[in-house]
Amino acid sequence: MKITKIEKKKRLYLLEIDEKERLYITEDTIVRFMLSKGMALSEKKLDDIRQFAQFSYGKNLALYFLSFKQRTQKEVSDYLYKHEIDGAIIDKVLDNLKSDKWIDDKQFATALVEQNLSSGDKGAFVLKQKLLQKGVSSSIIDAVLADYDFTELAFRVAQKLLRKYDGKLAFKALKDKLSQSLTYKGFSYQEAKIAIEDLELEKDEEAEEDLIAQELDKQYRKYSRKYDGYDLKQRLTQALARKGYDFDAIAQALRDYL
Repeated sequence: MKITKIEKKKRLYLLEIDEKERLYITEDTIVRFMLSKGMALSEKKLDDIRQFAQFSYGKNLALYFLSFKQRTQKEVSDYLYKHEIDGAIIDKVLDNLKSDKWIDDKQFATALVEQNLSSGDKGAFVLKQKLLQKGVSSSIIDAVLADYDFTELAFRVAQKLLRKYDGKLAFKALKDKLSQSLTYKGFSYQEAKIAIEDLELEKDEEAEEDLIAQELDKQYRKYSRKYDGYDLKQRLTQALARKGYDFDAIAQALRDYL
């Protein structure tokens, strides 16, 4: 067999063998095997060229994918699979990229956690789920998360949530909302509890009275169309209790309102 043509295409080279077989290869393949027009090839040499060309092409694809941002091993593997790279070649490419530190799932997880602690608002549980979805192993995630304390971030997020809900909810409902929001964002119950305690919230009786009066007026317009007397009072009591007001405050508000 003999090479009858080497022609540059967009990102690859066209290698023609005996004017009939065509193979697309990378520039690295040409350099590695010192290919040139007229060069004689054995069947084994041609097979080696085919194997390396696919490996080189797969690696180039992966490096292009990695050039935009850091990726996990699974993300790179999925990308190569989508481009129809053979599974065995994908494994070789991944091993090569890992040995050269182009792919490092622990480093990826560490960078994500540190970025979140700096400017994000998620707790460890949400971060773990996100990393698992990206294919990072649970053992790597747990090892990385063990090195970080989320207490300060939980407090910052609690402060932000307080600014959002303060003056809009009953005192108890406000604390419940803060706790629920923090756990929803991935913080542990203990982290949420400490953060809320550190806010040093104090009940403003006057503001609480204004809020319950506004809520009572709203609920009265809703239920007075269908109910009256005892049934109306029960409906209003239940509605206000669901909003986080205690029964003594509800009873006083109803006496003043009805």
